[in-house]
Amino acid sequence: MRVGTFLAGAAMLLLGAALALAAGGWWLRHQAALARRRIGKPLGEKALDADRVWRRRLAGAPIDLVVLGDSIAAGLGAEHRKETLGGRIAKGVARRSGRPVRLRVAAVVGSESSALAGQLDALPDQYRPEVAVIVVGGNDVTHRVPIAQSAAYLAEAVRRLRERGAEVVVGTCPDLGALHRVPQPLRELGSRMSRRLAAAQARAASEAGAHVVSLRDAVGEVFLAEPDEMFSVDSFHPSAAGYRRTAEALVPSITDALTRR
Repeated sequence: MRVGTFLAGAAMLLLGAALALAAGGWWLRHQAALARRRIGKPLGEKALDADRVWRRRLAGAPIDLVVLGDSIAAGLGAEHRKETLGGRIAKGVARRSGRPVRLRVAAVVGSESSALAGQLDALPDQYRPEVAVIVVGGNDVTHRVPIAQSAAYLAEAVRRLRERGAEVVVGTCPDLGALHRVPQPLRELGSRMSRRLAAAQARAASEAGAHVVSLRDAVGEVFLAEPDEMFSVDSFHPSAAGYRRTAEALVPSITDALTRR
C-alpha cells in the first residue's frame, strides 16, 4: 500500500470517529434535555425542615445527629418532615438506641460533593455531633464532575467530621439507572457512571474513617422494581416509601457506629 493511500485512509477513519463522537455527544445532550423536561421541578428546590428532637420522651441525653449532602439527604419529595430521610433516620436511631435524637439537617438541595465543605463551614464551631450521615453524588454524575475530584471532596468532609469527634456513615451514590423517565442510552450511561462514583466514594470514605453503606446494593433493586412506589411525583427523588427504605438501609450502620464511640 502506498504511504499516501494509507495516510488518506487513516485520516478518513479519524474523521469518521470524530463525527461519531460529535453525533453521540449531540444525542446525549438531546436526551439530557428531554430528561430534564420530563422530570421538571414539581417539588421546588426547598425541602421540609426536619430539625428537632425526635422521640424526646425517651430516657437519656439526646444523640446529636447531622445529615449532610444533596436533595436526597435534605429529604426533597417527602410530604411530611417525619417522612424525610433525616426524620426517618432519627426515628430509627431513637428506636434502636432507646434515646432521643437531636437532628440537624445541613444538606442543601442541588449540592454536589464540593458543597460539603460549605455545609460544614455553616455548622457552629462548638457543634459536636455524635454521628453524621452523608448522602451525595447524584448531582456530581449529572454535572459530569470528575470522579476522583468528587471522592476527594467526600474524603475531606469525612476527615473534618472525624476531627469534630463524630462517627460518620456514608451512603454512596444511588444507581441512576433506576430513573425510568430518563431515556436510553443516557440512563445506562448514568448507571455506569454512578456505579463508578459509588465505588470511588466507598474507597475514599472508608480510608478517611467512615462507615460505608452501598445504597445501590441495599435499595437499588427495590427502586428498579417498584418505581411508582419508591419515587415521588418527579420520578427522580424518593417518595415517603423510598426514604423509609433508604433510612432502613442506613440506620443499622449508624447505631453500630454509635456503639463504637
